[in-house]
Amino acid sequence: MHNQHHYGELYLDFLRARHRVFIQGKQWDLPEERGLEFDQYDTPQARNIVVHEFGEVMAGIRILPTKARCGCYSYMLRDAQNGLLTDIPSYVLYEKAPVVDHIWEATRLFLSPEVPSDRRIGVQTRLMGAMAEAAVAEGATHVIGIVPAVFQRWMARLGMGALPLGPRLEIDGDRTQAAAMHVAAVATPKRQLH
Repeated sequence: MHNQHHYGELYLDFLRARHRVFIQGKQWDLPEERGLEFDQYDTPQARNIVVHEFGEVMAGIRILPTKARCGCYSYMLRDAQNGLLTDIPSYVLYEKAPVVDHIWEATRLFLSPEVPSDRRIGVQTRLMGAMAEAAVAEGATHVIGIVPAVFQRWMARLGMGALPLGPRLEIDGDRTQAAAMHVAAVATPKRQLH
């Protein structure tokens, strides 16, 4: 949010793309206003990573420190574990949710359905690489989140490793599992993030 003025409508386009993917496409019951999807974790503490081309949002993800606080909320996995979120079971993690500087959480990962199949792996790789760089720039070594249950194969295709942190679950029709990604091992500090 601190640098959105450099990117014109990109942040709003990101929230519009989230609306198309999560509310219109997946039929998730999420807060919305005038075609924008947002929730209690879209605060100035969050960092949003967007892959876009010629004004079109192709993919995006949101990261949030595990030390984040906004009213009674912290971050999604911890809030689910603490019973604050009804759509995610409290047993989503095997262990107590971390609250440390070096672990961030990733949520709202999406790839636009308009991205052609021959470009999807490239766009996913670009998104995950940029997410790793953004997290490392904030001091993180690991990113946790709910990912597809086939995440180990999916992450390997993207050149990243991940370990399970919780049981396999069906959430909103998706087979998922909480996992941790070691982003410090893959982040390349070659370009400056804005």
